[in-house]
Amino acid sequence: MSRFADKTVLVTGAASGMGLSATRRFLDEGARVVMLDIDEASLKEAAAKFPQDRILVHAGDTADKEVAAAAVKATVARFGGLNVLINNAGVASEGDIMHTSEADFERVMAVNVTGYFHMAKAAMPELVKARGAIVMTSSVSGLGGDWEMFAYNTSKGAVSNMVRAMALDAAKDGVRVNAVNPSFTKTGMTEDMLKDEALVAKFKERMPLGAPEDPDGVAAAMAFLASDDARLIIGVNLPVDAGLRASNGQPRM
Repeated sequence: MSRFADKTVLVTGAASGMGLSATRRFLDEGARVVMLDIDEASLKEAAAKFPQDRILVHAGDTADKEVAAAAVKATVARFGGLNVLINNAGVASEGDIMHTSEADFERVMAVNVTGYFHMAKAAMPELVKARGAIVMTSSVSGLGGDWEMFAYNTSKGAVSNMVRAMALDAAKDGVRVNAVNPSFTKTGMTEDMLKDEALVAKFKERMPLGAPEDPDGVAAAMAFLASDDARLIIGVNLPVDAGLRASNGQPRM
């Protein structure tokens, strides 16, 4: 497919996991891609494997509004505009409210919520010109709660409703806003979980299509929501969860 030929996509959290898969997917469909990540070394290593005429690397922390503004400015300078923003950068911390420090809570919110705000605000003028799209990475944790993940759940709940509110406002300018909501996916953030065989087995019991999820599958859903194939879809939090939420919660008989 070449749904994104002559279009420019900016992906945050692009050095690994779902962001790297999204980068690869959009390139495969003809896009020019700007890769933004805080990990400059990993970012450059990942980018070196892609066609250099269609890649731009920009390192920085999306929690910083100056980084967001600079990334969009660099995108326009290199490629002439911006069609799609993939708001994907994310961090997590474990613990209930009693065991979540102020520093951890503030960092999770800064990256997962404020960073998404900074990126969307910086990108919106260009997206309006292009009648483009934003796809945010929320989570099934933005649709329901987890044990011992207070800060992360709070941030993803905010993202899920940010998507709805932004979609309503942006529709008048021709910009579509949606989210993907993955479950347990093979990424750098889940490395410790992947080593826990008992935990992986529990996820497999709840996810009919198996666990962990393939980040390329999540990237495919991102590409769909960003494409003209989804031109009538806005404000959606799409569970990309291998069937997790198809269950009513009762155990298998």
